[in-house]
Amino acid sequence: MVSEYIHYGLLAGLAIALLFAAFTDMRRRQIDNWLNAAIALSAPLFWWSAGLDLWPDVAMQFGVALAAFAVFAGLFAMGAMGGGDVKLLTALALWIEPEWFLRLLLMMALVGGVLTIAMGGWHIMRRQRDKLAIPYGVAIATAGLWVLGTHYLPAANQTASLAG
Repeated sequence: MVSEYIHYGLLAGLAIALLFAAFTDMRRRQIDNWLNAAIALSAPLFWWSAGLDLWPDVAMQFGVALAAFAVFAGLFAMGAMGGGDVKLLTALALWIEPEWFLRLLLMMALVGGVLTIAMGGWHIMRRQRDKLAIPYGVAIATAGLWVLGTHYLPAANQTASLAG
C-alpha cells in the first residue's frame, strides 16, 4: 500500500515536472538541466514502485532511452531540435514503457505540428522577421501528460481492465 502511494506520488511529481518544463520552454525557450536530471534520477524509484525487474524491464527502459538519445541527438546535431528537448525525451524514456513511449512520440509529433502551424501563423501575422523558435517542450510535456493520464493513472488502469 505504501509503495502504491509512492508510485502515484512519483507520477504526480513527473506531471508537475512536465508542466514546469513546458512553462519554462514557453517563457525562455529553455528546459533546465536540473529538471531533466531530476526526472532521470527519479526513474529508479519509479521502477521500484512499479515492481519492474532488472531483466528485462529496467534493461528495456535503458535501451529505449539510449536509442531515443541517439536519434534525438542526431536531430539536435542537424539543428532540428533543442538540447533540452533531447534530454527531456531521454529522461521520459526511462519512465515510460516502450510501447507507450512510441505513442508519446506520435502524440508529440501531432501536438508539435499543431503548435508549429499556430506559432507560424502568429509569427506571420505580427510580421516578425526573426527566426521562428517553437517551444517543442510544450509538445513533449503535453504528450507525456497524455500518456500519464491514459495509461498510468488508476482510472485509466480500471478502464483498461474493464475493456479487456
